[in-house]
Amino acid sequence: MATTHRLQASHLHSITRRIFVAAGASRHIADDVAEILVNANLAGHDSHGVLRIPAYLRSIEGGGIIPNVEPEVARETANTMFFDGKNCFGHYIARQAMNRAIEKAKAADICSVSIVNTGHIGRLGEYAEAAADAGCIGIITTGGGGQMQGITVPFGGAGGATGTNPIAVGVPTGDDAPFVIDIATSMIAEGKIQVARSKGEDLPEGHIVDKDGNPSVKPADFYDGGFLLPFGLHKGYSIGLLVCLLGGLSGTFDVEKGAMGGCFMQVINVSALTPLDEYQQGVRAFLDGIKSIPPAPGFNEVLVPGDFEHRNRVQRLADGIELPDTIHQQISECAEKLAVSMSENAVESADAERYQ
Repeated sequence: MATTHRLQASHLHSITRRIFVAAGASRHIADDVAEILVNANLAGHDSHGVLRIPAYLRSIEGGGIIPNVEPEVARETANTMFFDGKNCFGHYIARQAMNRAIEKAKAADICSVSIVNTGHIGRLGEYAEAAADAGCIGIITTGGGGQMQGITVPFGGAGGATGTNPIAVGVPTGDDAPFVIDIATSMIAEGKIQVARSKGEDLPEGHIVDKDGNPSVKPADFYDGGFLLPFGLHKGYSIGLLVCLLGGLSGTFDVEKGAMGGCFMQVINVSALTPLDEYQQGVRAFLDGIKSIPPAPGFNEVLVPGDFEHRNRVQRLADGIELPDTIHQQISECAEKLAVSMSENAVESADAERYQ
């Protein structure tokens, strides 16, 4: 059995924040990024959690992330915003944008947002959940593509055309388990290939091809020039292209290169259309009815989107977050390089309170 390390969320948050502060981030920015990464681990999506720390540090060193800059709203109307991230941490930009979008939707019923000059924004479900918690429906997409410009092949194609191009939607339920869809339009998110590689595991069949277009289950084949496949054949491929088109509302398309993409958010205030409490009761009754359907052979129960994340969060808040030894070692090396202690003694009271 592979060696693992179990850390409480507050401990992992403390380590992550202090690493990013040591790398030049403002403390409040580092706190937000740390929380969003740890929340991904708590939700059971380790592909978007703290395993990303080394990559973000490399991006800081290379100038891709400016860790202490503040994003700004370049222009806005009553229910639109155009955010310039200024190459700050994508997580911080996305949280800022979602928070502002919720405020505007509460005032003007709906708000649409385009974000430019941002890199990876982490787990999209984080921002969908924030909208749902505020009594809104949140839609988030990010990604791009173009001719031979991606890691996911088009349906029927033999070269890259798009990114993983995820889409997330959050709907309020009035309880701690909002309805949240958060899916890549590729068969698997690239981060989940990182997780498999860190554990020395193969991938399921039908997820990737090698650089020559041959089916493979080996993470190494993907990182040696291979590609992801779109989920649902032509259906996932089509939705992946839609993500590019929504992102293109930011004006970041390139006609000469045939490229388009970006980050798009939309927040809908439920109360603008129907009473929130009644809607949430209806949503919960609907979802519970679906879950009451008898399970098929080989299944224990019927779940709905959001159940997986909620259950993982409850369990991992209680039991801690388990990291593969390879990931723990990489984080330890980052901490040592930046003279950051991994000791649990460095956890602050505010860190513990954050995860109560």
